Amino acid sequence: MAIEPLLENLGLINLLDISWVIVGGESGKGARPMQEEWVDSLLRQCRRASVPFFFKQWGGVQKKRNGRALHGRTHDEFPMVAASLIPDKTIRKQIAKQLQMQFLKNEFAYQKIALRTAV
Repeated sequence: MAIEPLLENLGLINLLDISWVIVGGESGKGARPMQEEWVDSLLRQCRRASVPFFFKQWGGVQKKRNGRALHGRTHDEFPMVAASLIPDKTIRKQIAKQLQMQFLKNEFAYQKIALRTAV
């Protein structure tokens, strides 16, 4: 969930099924300020829900000068990524054949049900 630019206190947010929260302030000419309390509220909620929190920037007209530190440190958390090996070509072909057979069996079962209903 990207919350940028954060322009107000969002209160309690629903983090169910959210795998990552990215928070940042508005930048560029006419950028509106972001309050630290707003960011803290989101950080606390992410901690309680075990959701990774990434603080992108404070924003502002000179965003580089304002930086990315929150409470003296950066918050660069990322969601977990599942890694798995890709099976070789022979195994992939075997898996495809098994899936095709299962599909055909299920399709045939549906055809039998449709025939019984029609008769």
